[in-house]
Amino acid sequence: MSAPPVFLHADLDAFFASVEQLDHPEYAGKPVIVGGLPADRRSVVSTASYEARVFGVRSAMPVARAVQLCPRGIFVRGRMERYHEMSAQVMAIFDEFSPEVQQLSVDEAFLDITGTERLFGPAEDTARRLKAAVRERTRLTVSIGAAANKYVAKIASGMNKPDGLTVVPPGGEEAFMLALPLAKIWGAGNKTQERLKRAGFLTTPEVHRASLGMLESIFGKAGGAFLYHAVRGQNAENFDAEQKSRSISNERTFAFDLTHRDSLETVLLELCHTVMFRLLNDGLSSRTVSVKVRYGDFATQGIQETSSSAVSSVDDLYRRALTLFNRTYDTHCGVRLLGVGVMNLTRGTGVVQGELFPQGDEKKRAVEQAILGLNKKYPKNQIKKARVTGKPSTEKM
Repeated sequence: MSAPPVFLHADLDAFFASVEQLDHPEYAGKPVIVGGLPADRRSVVSTASYEARVFGVRSAMPVARAVQLCPRGIFVRGRMERYHEMSAQVMAIFDEFSPEVQQLSVDEAFLDITGTERLFGPAEDTARRLKAAVRERTRLTVSIGAAANKYVAKIASGMNKPDGLTVVPPGGEEAFMLALPLAKIWGAGNKTQERLKRAGFLTTPEVHRASLGMLESIFGKAGGAFLYHAVRGQNAENFDAEQKSRSISNERTFAFDLTHRDSLETVLLELCHTVMFRLLNDGLSSRTVSVKVRYGDFATQGIQETSSSAVSSVDDLYRRALTLFNRTYDTHCGVRLLGVGVMNLTRGTGVVQGELFPQGDEKKRAVEQAILGLNKKYPKNQIKKARVTGKPSTEKM
């Protein structure tokens, strides 16, 4: 008889801001807001430290609004290469605890720890050992949820942030969900919450008592099915769409529907960073780029395109992804999920010498590959790609 499934969802706490506080001890305990400087008119918040969140600052908010809410905050531009360096260190630790680590983004991953009890003990012990290893070796904190399926583990990881640990015992998934307020149902954003209230659903048990047919008649087939499975503690989101042998993808679901164009483009760029660095890390290449957009009503659209040349750099991937996004984006709808992927993977760089005007992207890819290699060889060093910021750099190397 096979062991029952056990999953951990590990989520680094305020990751970008935590790395900035780590690299700049003078920022410790202060509100740090990563995304742009107050003078950057179009920038948006990528991550806010927990000290900044007290003032109402949140991800995807325009930096101008964050300045109004937290005028004494420390505003910095993001350093994606540095964040990927730290992410790689953390993911390497995850690999020590599970043979199956599914990285969802630069700061979160699922670990399948089914059958590892003889090595690390029960789920709670494994999670505590994992948290201790991350803290000791990176000085970062990670919040972990443990459950028999990924959806519940994902919710559990956010229950006691920062540095939290929540274990849902096998068979307790439905009771766990029923004890949550509706606002805690992950994936049901602001627009869905409003529709629930208008339909007379004020608590999770009330949604649980509704039939699948009733929910589908109110929220549509996809939305109704999502809610029906979610309140029962069943897998309500497909976290297994990526098949690593054929694709690498990264997507983000938002706590509230995004309508701000700059916010969406910022997220798109961050997704491209993660996909490109994973592509480089695995020594793979791709000519096919895909973009997925899910709207507030759960309607999902996907678009992909294959080019004659392989993706050569983060900038190249972002250009292609942005073009696809512009083709499919409905400006009248809020976005609850955005994803970027590369498909039909092949071994090697896929960059063909002699292509028309390839030099710029080849150089960018070479720099990105060099950064990745140096980060692996010297994980304790802060090696990153230089970037003009409009003011003298004070970052330590």
